[in-house]
Amino acid sequence: MSIFHPELAFGRFIPKLSLGPRSTRIIRRLPLPRSRANTEDLFIEDIRIQGSSDGPTVLVRIYKPKHVTGAAPALLWIHGGGMVIGDHLMDEASNIAFARTLGITVASVDYRLAPQHVGPAAVEDAYSALTWLFDHAEERGIDPTRIAIGGASAGGGIAAGLALMALDRGQVRPAFQLLVYPMLDDRTVVRTDVDTRHVRIWVPGSNRFGWTAYLGQAPGGEGVSVYAVPARREDLSGLPPAWIGVGSLDLFFDEDRRYGERLEQCGVPCRVDVVPGAFHGFDALFPTKTVSRAFWRAQADALREALA
Repeated sequence: MSIFHPELAFGRFIPKLSLGPRSTRIIRRLPLPRSRANTEDLFIEDIRIQGSSDGPTVLVRIYKPKHVTGAAPALLWIHGGGMVIGDHLMDEASNIAFARTLGITVASVDYRLAPQHVGPAAVEDAYSALTWLFDHAEERGIDPTRIAIGGASAGGGIAAGLALMALDRGQVRPAFQLLVYPMLDDRTVVRTDVDTRHVRIWVPGSNRFGWTAYLGQAPGGEGVSVYAVPARREDLSGLPPAWIGVGSLDLFFDEDRRYGERLEQCGVPCRVDVVPGAFHGFDALFPTKTVSRAFWRAQADALREALA
């Protein structure tokens, strides 16, 4: 019997290619796939907001259903890409679906990428977007007590770091963390006990490159910001409730499951949904599969419950 989920059996044939400096430059030049969904029922707006004191302005795309009135919840979404590729429009189909299905405002942030900008620059950009949402909640029809943060892969790691930054600075408090196979721990790079035979899409070589680019140093060392590497934080108490979703064949499976356990141990409610036989990014690669649709619905349900 295949270790891969029946609907993801093709994953066996996906080559285990690693991302590096040259491939990253090539990918950044390529046009990313964009959503072609009909958006007549949504207000969509691109805005530039003031970044951190030493950073540039931050680009954010806002999605809001036209039928929504009064103060409604919001989600700040942070895209993936291993800290080195991607932009705020790469998850547009999912962001539109969140806005439309849940009747919420979704704000997708375009953060600075590594290696040109080392961590936690990306978290600072996300923090600027988060505080902007709080500051403009009334005029945007947003309930400031129901603003969630979330992201996938690298974006999930940035969201987790953002939750820590918000807690420490005490200016704003997100209501919930939606962490989709988040990239949380650079020390996975130097572990020798992780079975990577069936890992796909985000493989150990890419993980080493991504973390090295983001940290500006070799992964696993000392002097690392906990905002850049949330798993390095010893005390996770006081953080918002969380949902973590990850496949059993994901390179991040162990670190994600452990982070969820540590949140619970620190008194932070956290649900960890594991998809058996699923690899990293399976839902993006095979979005029409039943297992992928169920994975997205689990995210939507977690948001709906947390922001109700």
